[in-house]
Amino acid sequence: MPTESGSCSTARQAKQKRKSHSLSIRRTNSSEQERTGLPREMLEGQDSKLPSSVRSTLLELFGQIEREFENLYIENLELRREIDSLNERLAGEGQAIDGAELSKGQLKTKASHSTSQLSQKLKTTYKASTSKIVSSFKTTTSRAICQLVKEYIGHRDGIWDVSVARTQPIVLGTASADHTALLWSIETGKCLVKYAGHVGSVNSIKFHPSEQLALTASGDQTAHIWRYVVQLPTPQPVADTSQQISGEDEIECSDKDEPDLDGDVSSDCPTVRVPLTSLKSHQGVVIAADWLVGGKQVVTASWDRTANLYDVETSELVHSLTGHDQELTHCCTHPTQRLVVTSSRDTTFRLWDFRDPSIHSVNVFQGHTDTVTSAVFTVGDNVVSGSDDRTVKVWDLKNMRSPIATIRTDSAINRINVCVGQKIIALPHDNRQVRLFDMSGVRLARLPRSSRQGHRRMVCCSAWSEDHPICNLFTCGFDRQAIGWNINIPALLQEK
Repeated sequence: MPTESGSCSTARQAKQKRKSHSLSIRRTNSSEQERTGLPREMLEGQDSKLPSSVRSTLLELFGQIEREFENLYIENLELRREIDSLNERLAGEGQAIDGAELSKGQLKTKASHSTSQLSQKLKTTYKASTSKIVSSFKTTTSRAICQLVKEYIGHRDGIWDVSVARTQPIVLGTASADHTALLWSIETGKCLVKYAGHVGSVNSIKFHPSEQLALTASGDQTAHIWRYVVQLPTPQPVADTSQQISGEDEIECSDKDEPDLDGDVSSDCPTVRVPLTSLKSHQGVVIAADWLVGGKQVVTASWDRTANLYDVETSELVHSLTGHDQELTHCCTHPTQRLVVTSSRDTTFRLWDFRDPSIHSVNVFQGHTDTVTSAVFTVGDNVVSGSDDRTVKVWDLKNMRSPIATIRTDSAINRINVCVGQKIIALPHDNRQVRLFDMSGVRLARLPRSSRQGHRRMVCCSAWSEDHPICNLFTCGFDRQAIGWNINIPALLQEK
């Protein structure tokens, strides 16, 4: 078991001292408490089956309750002194006021007000503390279902996007603010290819549906299509990380706890510097790009408030999709139909239909109150949208008036991803958490995060890989690393 920390020992000692005085509220100073408290050795020798994190939470809660009652008691004493002082003055004038009678007026009002405040504080404290306790137990359960498998470290700046190849060989792609995109061996964590053709931040990476081609979008106002050739190394046995972290280690960590990520492990891998095709029609940062079904066309989204549709073979601009009032934040294509969805800072996302070459219809979805950071398709007629307003909404394309499900969170949502086969939504957050939900809005799990595993800064994106035997979920963040997770989906759904 982990060694008990000094703060936990102090909290436990304080609890025992409070317990020894629970039958009397006439405690006036700490010296009296020290004289009557239990010996320190006896307190430290006591054992409990509760985890240290839960005990600390309970001790903190009980401490707050005691302080509130203590304050109320002090207020009543002061009010009693005022009553006695008033009686003394009135006695000199031949009048007297019974303290009990006054207590029905001033004292009762004062006590009622204080009790009301105390009640509200207790409710708030109880709710918050209970949520923390429930989250702790939920995290412990989730840790057995969601296990960290591999970390991919080599970028020299934050990673904006992560993607998985759709064809063999299956590799992981990351797009970074360090102006590069890297391809990784999922099994070994080794960098296989480095793309250095952009002169700005690489904001997005997507793989061709059938060829070894990658599409990257950049802050240099271009999107590149480039070819890669990789040879996967021999996979090594994967260490079991499930036993490395216990429930007590679920703690916050600062930037000082970050590992040294300055080493550039990508310097030894082959580098591609020239793209096959460069798409240059935008007048602003290209924030995202994706392949249309079939891979013959691509769509790009830019801060110039437009999305462009290009022909891959000729590099020509086919359509410029206008209508958003502010910068675009993301674009996504349907896996089986010629549909595109674009999201924007104007609090909306738009559905573009290219199934009929002669008709390019557009539908506008309005349901968020802040920037729509991403909107993605699922199998069928559903779209899932995430926003800085801390909500995720599931929409039916046949009914745009209102969402069929709403998920409310405690942090802004970044680029979401849906496990198509199982319909599980992965939500990366600004607060470094990654949570899993089903399509009806039920929370399934939270990926483990502590001082020794998980992301240490904002999580930017996630990507599912349903066919890979080792990792089926990948996340990336501004801590300059990508992480591969093994999600036991049958156990996850059974637990729900």
